[in-house]
Amino acid sequence: MKIRLFEDTDTLLIELKPGSIAETRDLDDNTLLELDAQGQVLAITLEHATERAELSSFSFERVTA
Repeated sequence: MKIRLFEDTDTLLIELKPGSIAETRDLDDNTLLELDAQGQVLAITLEHATERAELSSFSFERVTA
């Protein structure tokens, strides 16, 4: 998984897993889902990211049962 912020365009790209994109769906004017041929989500793109998400701090936590 990769998370990238393109500061010049204020775009946040969350790549969940690698694969060939077969379809891009617009969820709204500023949110895109990229899907493979089986309908699995490969990536999520958020435009105007700093307005829509708290990006000043980022954390990752793995929780085990």
